[in-house]
Amino acid sequence: MQNITLQVEGMSCNHCVNAVEGTLKNIGASGKVDLASKTVDVSFDESKVSLEAIKEAIEDQGYDVK
Repeated sequence: MQNITLQVEGMSCNHCVNAVEGTLKNIGASGKVDLASKTVDVSFDESKVSLEAIKEAIEDQGYDVK
């Protein structure tokens, strides 16, 4: 299991939290959003989902992954 913290710009409310955490769950990862620090702590199995796929899924929701 891989754990990484991503800097994500554009999140500002609970809708943003649900959108990001929900999309991660849909692709087989789990995430915990911290609005104050604009970060997402992500846990994922590298054999099932790539870091690039995770970043793309978040960006598809309208957020900017740094």
